[in-house]
Amino acid sequence: MIYTLILTLIFAALDWLAATIWRKWKILEYIAKPLTLVTLTVGFALVTRLEGIALWFGLGLLLSLAGDIFLMLPREQFIAGLVAFLLAHVAYIIGLTAGMTALPTLWAGMLIIVLGVGLTRVMRPIVGGLKAKGLTRLVMPVQLYGLVITAMLFTAMLTVYRLEWKASAASLVSAGAFLFYLSDIILAWHRFVNPIRNGRVMNLVTYHLGQMFLAAGVIFQVTM
Repeated sequence: MIYTLILTLIFAALDWLAATIWRKWKILEYIAKPLTLVTLTVGFALVTRLEGIALWFGLGLLLSLAGDIFLMLPREQFIAGLVAFLLAHVAYIIGLTAGMTALPTLWAGMLIIVLGVGLTRVMRPIVGGLKAKGLTRLVMPVQLYGLVITAMLFTAMLTVYRLEWKASAASLVSAGAFLFYLSDIILAWHRFVNPIRNGRVMNLVTYHLGQMFLAAGVIFQVTM
């Protein structure tokens, strides 16, 4: 696992550089971006053997890889990429809720309120930006995606209060889900609302770290 982790970090760093100081080297992004998820997925599969909940997270990583490829094609396939990532989040949700016996009611209720308010406040300007750019056809898919990734974040954060989850594993998957959520907000804001300085690399860093933390959390849960 240590070797695949090192390779994952190297490819991720190369992808970050391709988005900043090496922008002319587009071929570097085409190589580094998918290989980041390939090495992470291979390492994850070798360690967990894709047993139990790890199977769903392995599927989520593969779907994320597909989403990465769709979104970096010369003729970007936005809807295809969106669907791939949406299905990845569904796979993560299934893995995160497996074996759930009871919800911590108070904590769950507070989370629903906070995340619901947050999603509403973030989604409003994004939808406005889509309409302003004449991309009304994307409003419903983007709203649906927002609901699903928020549900993924919700189920990840619930693990902190679930007795069957180790504290270290729950902390890692919660942090990973939040970083993944943040990366998508940055991406949507940068593309549809208002360009963010260094927004592209901020999106990549939070996305890659989010996936790594999610994978690490599941590894801690199923192997430690």
